Amino acid sequence: MPARSIDTATIAFGLVSIPVKIYSTSEPSHEIHFHLIHAGCGERVKQQYVCPDHGDVARSDLAKGYEVSKGKYVELSNEELKALDAVASEEIAMTEFVPAAAVDPIYVDRSYYLAPNKGGERAFRLLRDALADSELVGIGAYAARGKQYIVELRPFEDGMILHQLRYPDEIKAWSEVPDAKLPKPAAGELDLAMRVIAGLRHDTFDPAPYKDEVKARQRKLIQEKVKSGEMTMPEAPTKREVGDLMEQLKASLGHGAGVVASPAWQRTSRSDGRSPRAAARRSARSSKSSRTSGGRGARRGSRPARRSRAT
Repeated sequence: MPARSIDTATIAFGLVSIPVKIYSTSEPSHEIHFHLIHAGCGERVKQQYVCPDHGDVARSDLAKGYEVSKGKYVELSNEELKALDAVASEEIAMTEFVPAAAVDPIYVDRSYYLAPNKGGERAFRLLRDALADSELVGIGAYAARGKQYIVELRPFEDGMILHQLRYPDEIKAWSEVPDAKLPKPAAGELDLAMRVIAGLRHDTFDPAPYKDEVKARQRKLIQEKVKSGEMTMPEAPTKREVGDLMEQLKASLGHGAGVVASPAWQRTSRSDGRSPRAAARRSARSSKSSRTSGGRGARRGSRPARRSRAT
């Protein structure tokens, strides 16, 4: 599948402008990515921002701060930082040409493929061949995504490569490495070492034999776990039927400790077709009548029940 360009630019070579397309040199899809999950649960955890004084902080309330001294920050808004960004010119301006060996690999940060854009094929090939024949590389400046870069341009295969270089202040000086006294090797030891190196020497470098064994072992372990069904998934929430909910509500009214009892008119059934308030009044009259009848029965005896009228 043909690669897709990630950006476009123009190489400024003297008075010549060469439109180019920029392509990534890496294959991120081959990498193994892991997510942080709750062990034994399987649910993916979420990142939260917490302020010690105010608790959770929303992303919209975040700002960038530069620590001037311990615990003291200068707050910079996104608008202030954006005003300082480099203006993207989409121009790779060549400022000098140097021997390829003059640029130490320690300066290389990232690499991108360059191919000609429409209308720039002839000029692109001219610059590429000129660099190859002179064994030189181009050094220039490039502004993109709000940042300014120093870049190296060199021929590669049928096209060119753009190396994004580090600035000098981004590289740790060798003088910071602890100095160690290195004893001078004996002549016999040096000769033996040179013979070992000569036996492993190749005129070209072929990266194909080199494999990422750690990545291969990770893939194998993941496939084995999938095949055996050893996967962790978060438990689905329990679905409760309506009938179960009604039973729980009834149980809460009858047995729940500390549950406040509802008024009588709310607890009375409506199965008789009458209003709940009327049912509550009938219940109250019935209770009063029972208390009254009980009191009179104690003094006079109970009255006989009335006969129903014939219809």
